Parts: sequence; structure tokens; C-alpha cells
Amino acid sequence: MKFETHQFTSKILNILEDMFPSYSEEIFKNSPLLIYLNIKTKSASKGSKSRGSFANHYALYVLIEDYINKGYFENKNKNYFNDYEGAQFTNLFKRQRELPFGQKLQNHAINSRLNDEFIKYFPTIQLKPILRDTENQRYWIEENLLKVKINEKEFNLAKAILKIIDTYVETKKESFQNFLDACLEIHHLNDSNKFQAYEFIKELIGVSVDARIFEIVSFAILKEKYANESIFIGETLSSVKEESLTLYKTGRTNANDGGIDFVMKPIGRFYQVTETIDVNKYFLDIDKVQKFPITFVIKSDKESNEIKQQIQEQATQKYKVPSIINKYMSCIEEIINVNDLMNIFNNINENGKIQPVINEIIIQSKVEFNYQEEEIEELLEATKENLEINLDLIEEDEE
Repeated sequence: MKFETHQFTSKILNILEDMFPSYSEEIFKNSPLLIYLNIKTKSASKGSKSRGSFANHYALYVLIEDYINKGYFENKNKNYFNDYEGAQFTNLFKRQRELPFGQKLQNHAINSRLNDEFIKYFPTIQLKPILRDTENQRYWIEENLLKVKINEKEFNLAKAILKIIDTYVETKKESFQNFLDACLEIHHLNDSNKFQAYEFIKELIGVSVDARIFEIVSFAILKEKYANESIFIGETLSSVKEESLTLYKTGRTNANDGGIDFVMKPIGRFYQVTETIDVNKYFLDIDKVQKFPITFVIKSDKESNEIKQQIQEQATQKYKVPSIINKYMSCIEEIINVNDLMNIFNNINENGKIQPVINEIIIQSKVEFNYQEEEIEELLEATKENLEINLDLIEEDEE
């Protein structure tokens, strides 16, 4: 089987080499489950657009862990499918929520999504990772996918897969810790080094960054911008009063939930974040809200007028009818690109107000990475201690 290599692939191969010396590459190439995991760990690489979701990873993890704990990995004489009544769903669900980043995971991966996605990648394989008895809510890992035969020698990958997933989780956790380190460092330097704060944000919304981070940082910047603006509104002329504009985030980042990303109160303005310049995407978003005007926040350094012109040209080729095109184009209320976001942040930075932006980035990242309150506080405290140590060393050097 063919597989695409990325940054985390080498870690998978290293784990396999440690556990199965001289057989690692052959095992990798001949295991659909390992190739699937290789695809699902791509988000460990910088610049990946994939969500760092753990749902399917943990569906595999808890079932393989149960398989090992029940003795089927060590005891070759036990018949897994005939002897084992299957794992209970409630136990599997409870266990996945005990794992790092797993506190808010739902039941979809265990029940269907893992199998559905696996089949999408391997349509010719007559095996699914999870077997289940829906009537009795019992579950089994597909043991045949755990085993690989190389030159008549059989290898069971159960423990290797757990180690791969553990390593992936640690990599994501380390990545988030580094992100927090950078945020808190900017917190400390914002008054004395506006240029460094500017460069930090610029890196976070560059065209090659993770789409999730772009959405989080875009929201933080725009929320602070509108927090300093207001509108006069009231049900009657005598009840008109000034109200601040407030931007709300409506869901998880980069999720396929069919929703709108941000909404503004009290004027009900809609915002959609995207990284593509594809007319189908824009017109679909407009249709979702029955042709209500939308502001698009786009991960592109092209000028807003150029982006809109490209959308217009694509629409002309696709629809031909001017009245349809004009109706859709009129629903594009505004286009905000990377340069626009940086100009907005530059004004915020010059006014010494970047702390609310950094705070919001940390809050939204906590939601994105499924951190509980106590976990985020623990990470923040560790980061602050490291930062204080580093600052003390800098002061000593200066003396």
C-alpha cells in the first residue's frame, strides 16, 4: 500500500523499529490500520489544515486497550471473537473521556465515524476497525487489522498502535504548550516591544498556518476591534441608546457543522472564515443563511478587490445568468484578508491593547484543544514559571 509521508511519519517508523527491529517499513506498508493512523496524525505537522481531532484516535485506543487488558494480546490460545462477549459502550465512552483532550468527545467515532472514514480510505478492504452488536451495545476491535504477516511471521500491532497514539497526543500537547509560551511571552513584552508582538500575530495568520489557528486569531483581533465601536439602536426614537458591538464565536473552528463562524450583536452581522477562493464555497455559505449578507474572512494575502473579482469571474462561468450572479454577489458584505487583519491588529498594538487579543486566543485555543479549566491553569502556571526563570537569566546577563 502507498502512503504519504509527513513530519510525524518518522516517529511512527521509529516506534515500529523499536518494537519490531528490521521489519518496521514492511509492517507499515502492509498494515491498513497504520497507514490510516499515518493519515490521521498529519495534523502534528506544521501548517496542516486538518483538525487535531482525537475522536477516531481514541475510538481505536480504548478498544485496543480493552483487547490488551482482557489478555488477548498475550495469550495466543484465546479466541478473541468466540470467547469475548465484547466491551460495553459505557466503559469505552467513560475511558475515552479520561484521556488527554478527550473530555468533550461524543459517541460518534465509536459508533460509526471511525468505520465510515476507514472505508473511505480503504474501499476494497472487507474489514472495519470496529465490530459491534448494536442490540446489546457490545464492541470489539477487528483483530485481523491488528495483525500483519511478513514472510510467514505474524506481528500483533496492538501495543505499537497505543504507543503511536500516545506519542501523537504528547506531540499535540507540546505544540499547544509552545503556543501558550509564545502567547505569555508576548503578554510580557507588549509594552516594550510592539514590533515583536506584531511579528508574532503576523506569523499566526500567515497563509501557510493551521486553518484553526487562523480562525481563532482572526476572531480575537476582530472582537477587540469591534469592542471599541458602538451603534445607536432602539425600538423607538425615544428609546435609542448607544450599545457596544460584540462579536461572538458560534462553534468549533474549521468544523463541518454547516454553521456561520462569527456573529455580531446587536446588528446581526454574519462572518464566515475560509481559506479558499472557490465560488461554490461562497455561494453555498450564502445559501445556508437564505442569502443573508455575509462578511468573509479569508486566509489570503491577495487584495480584497482581487478576491471579489475572482469570485465574480468564476460565478460568470458557472451560472451565466446575470441576475443570479448579482443576487449572490450582493450578499458578500465585505471581504477581510490577512493584510486587513494585520492593519487592524497594528492599530490595536499601537494603542497598547493587545492583552485582550492574546487572552482571547488562549481562551479559544483551550476550547479547540479540549482542555479543561484545571488543565489550562496548570499549563499557564508552568509557562509563567518558565518565563520568569528566562527573564531572570536575561536580567543577570544584562548586569
